[in-house]
Amino acid sequence: MFHREGYKIIIVTFIIVAAIVLTADKIDIAWIKYGLQAVAVVFLILILQFFRNPKRVTPKNDAHVIAPVDGKVVVIEEVFEKEYFNDKRLQVSIFMSPINVHVTRYAIGGTVKYSKYHPGKYLVAWHPKSSEENERTTIVVENDTYGPILYRQIAGALARRIINYAEEGETAVQGEDAGFIKFGSRVDLFLPLNTKLNVQLNQTVKGGVDVVAMKS
Repeated sequence: MFHREGYKIIIVTFIIVAAIVLTADKIDIAWIKYGLQAVAVVFLILILQFFRNPKRVTPKNDAHVIAPVDGKVVVIEEVFEKEYFNDKRLQVSIFMSPINVHVTRYAIGGTVKYSKYHPGKYLVAWHPKSSEENERTTIVVENDTYGPILYRQIAGALARRIINYAEEGETAVQGEDAGFIKFGSRVDLFLPLNTKLNVQLNQTVKGGVDVVAMKS
């Protein structure tokens, strides 16, 4: 299964690759012909794997925060969140490499209280200032059990488009599709300071499945 945001790119890539393969087939020099065809096919495979959208079964629990994306936990620290909460929060950042699944999923179920896009730079996603200076979207979801959490989709050096489906006032379903970030980036979670974490630095998590935190 592929994500809807990749349909157009997949079709265009398939047409280009087919044209390269057919054109290369007319070349008499074998290593050039097969080399071009191999590169074209590998490129198609990379595009297909990037836009894959595997089905995930999310264990619904309003007291749990589920990983919103696949990737590695690269930041766990106390910070001052100044866009929405204006107080100290526990930040958990998950970095996605180009080979990770790039679907963003709702970390908790509840009501979308805030959703805003910010244009910005394209610093590498692990840069300390990328959370505030890069192109990004900020979304806050709240439920009666856990309260409000904020997650931020952040563009990286390769990511040039952030897709965000969250709209203020709508109902978010934990684990369901909340957006997409094209070609590598990260997502920051901002949680209450008394949150009980279920992850540690450098841990690999699976979006929509692994529990990042729970209400203490």
